[in-house]
Amino acid sequence: MALKIEPLGDRVVVKPLAEEQKTKGGIILPDTAKEKPQRGVVEAAGPGKLDDKGNRIPMEVKKGDKVIYQKYTGTEIKEGDEEYLILRESDIIARVK
Repeated sequence: MALKIEPLGDRVVVKPLAEEQKTKGGIILPDTAKEKPQRGVVEAAGPGKLDDKGNRIPMEVKKGDKVIYQKYTGTEIKEGDEEYLILRESDIIARVK
């Protein structure tokens, strides 16, 4: 199913990656004990923000990039059965290679 969301400005749509559900010792974690994911895949990126002179600053991330983002950031949305985050590019702290 194609994503029907087009981010504006310097915003990015990220699909969070599922975190490990077991500890190294083999204990299965319930949903209430899991931390919010901080890794995801960029599903869509806006054109970039405008500087003071009206020039477009290009985005550093693009669709398909795996990223690490700040823990409590962005807006959670649901599109069909999938959950996504819309966040600013500045909330992304690293690209995973």
